[in-house]
Amino acid sequence: MNPPNAPGDNPVRTGPAHPSVLPTCAAVERDPRAAERSVDFPVSVVLPAGGTGERTGLQTPKQFCSLLGRPLISYTIQAFERVSWIHSVVVVVAKENMDRMMDIIQRFQHRKVRAVPGGSTRHRSICNGVLALGGGDGEEEGERPVAERPKVVIIHDAVRPFVEEELLYNIAIAAKEQGAAGAIRPLVSTVIATTSEGFLDHSLERAKYRASEMPQGFTYDVIYQAYKKCTESDFEFGTECLHLALQYCGTNAKLIEGPPALWKVTYKRDLAAAESIIKDTLSRSACVITGGSEPAAILADALHKAVGPLDMELGIVPDLMGVNSGYLFKEWNFILISVSQSGLSEVKTILTHLEAVNRALLYPVVIVWVHLNVSDELSVSGRMAEPGAIMDLASAAKLRNILVFGIQLHQSKDAGRWERSVLRVAEVASALIRGRSTALVGQILQA
Repeated sequence: MNPPNAPGDNPVRTGPAHPSVLPTCAAVERDPRAAERSVDFPVSVVLPAGGTGERTGLQTPKQFCSLLGRPLISYTIQAFERVSWIHSVVVVVAKENMDRMMDIIQRFQHRKVRAVPGGSTRHRSICNGVLALGGGDGEEEGERPVAERPKVVIIHDAVRPFVEEELLYNIAIAAKEQGAAGAIRPLVSTVIATTSEGFLDHSLERAKYRASEMPQGFTYDVIYQAYKKCTESDFEFGTECLHLALQYCGTNAKLIEGPPALWKVTYKRDLAAAESIIKDTLSRSACVITGGSEPAAILADALHKAVGPLDMELGIVPDLMGVNSGYLFKEWNFILISVSQSGLSEVKTILTHLEAVNRALLYPVVIVWVHLNVSDELSVSGRMAEPGAIMDLASAAKLRNILVFGIQLHQSKDAGRWERSVLRVAEVASALIRGRSTALVGQILQA
């Protein structure tokens, strides 16, 4: 296989168990279904995020827990912001967390989002979000003209970050046609009823039932009227929006089976699982920069073949100028191959490029500097820069959420030894990218 030489040639792999929480322009361009997902009516989102997270056993509500230096709720917001046809996102949070939410919106440069105060229960919070979309302040309906309100409102949990555009599209279209739509999943366990004494009463036939999940979609009129007509008991004890639409509007929701990735972060262990999925997705691709050097290009080609079994894809470019600059906006991993002692200045150039594009670094960016020594001896000219200089550069970059690592490689004329060295570089680089360990920042590893 020939190495790719442009950003569009770098495929992004996604799978049902590891959804693309970090989508790229390239992924959209190559997806033939993307054009079919255009929506010609306004769609907005309500994210209830007022929970206290008691089941996690943590003092911090789970929606604000940090994963790779970024709050969980920010990942969920990005899942909707990346969808071009979603106009706005309303996040409903407890009044005491409004300042925290506003800080997240500003710090991570969320563009389509506004925060409104929630209520004392889940349904009261969702209602506040719906009213806010109608032009109110979250407590009563405002005067916004009907034409300016969303046609469809998607309601989703703030702690379900892995939601894909295809499902959102199906929910939005079905909601517009039917008035309401919701995601479902097969039941994993059999549901049983117990007696007051704690004995088995009866069980349900699992094949006839489904678990109701999020997202759910409604026309604005249906969800607004449902909340306008529902009782205080519904507000206090109800949990199912689809039930309100059926009971108070006579709207029978279209049910759409969703993927396994719809799981909800509920317990402390789920935070670790979510972080693992994010790390895995971040680690599937990298941009290799050769500097136009022939030895570097040869090594890059060998690395391209070596990372295949490691479930990675590499895009290979001579520099990050012109059309190749697209990598600066969409890639989270860079492997710089240098063959001269000036390689440290090349690392500085990448850092300068990242700063110039003013990109919001929502995740830790990784730069793996591979120094290739092509001389017969490990002469002074073939060595990397002084360890202190590398450490200083890496420490400064770390403050900007960029992790810099180094690998030293000596080119061998022995084919077998060279092949083993290349494989070692591929394995080490992959491990650094997957691990994103801050403890190894600025370290020089030998391959």
